[in-house]
Amino acid sequence: MAGGRSRSRRVSLPGVAELLRSAARSPAADSDRQASGREQHTQKITVYLSAEELLDLERARLALLRYGAAADRGRIVREAIAVLLADLDARGKDSLLARRIANANRVESEHPTGTTESAV
Repeated sequence: MAGGRSRSRRVSLPGVAELLRSAARSPAADSDRQASGREQHTQKITVYLSAEELLDLERARLALLRYGAAADRGRIVREAIAVLLADLDARGKDSLLARRIANANRVESEHPTGTTESAV
């Protein structure tokens, strides 16, 4: 940095889980599961999103920014995963994730499209 100063000027903000914890008193909110923050990540996955899903993610990023909780898309995704997995740990088959996936599987089996998801 200029002038030999090495102190970061970034403000440390709480994560989404910390911000929402007081408002959402579900078992998932009380979980010890935390998303990783601003750090170097050594593992990687690739996720393909529709244009609508990507737009929704960007809208969420902008909404968080308006609430004073700046986060990049990766951080939002990691927080969302942590929240959903904590809910799965706490509620099992009654969790939001299990119910949504079970419902999607049921709909797909009732209305097969004959297509499979593939990397484009």
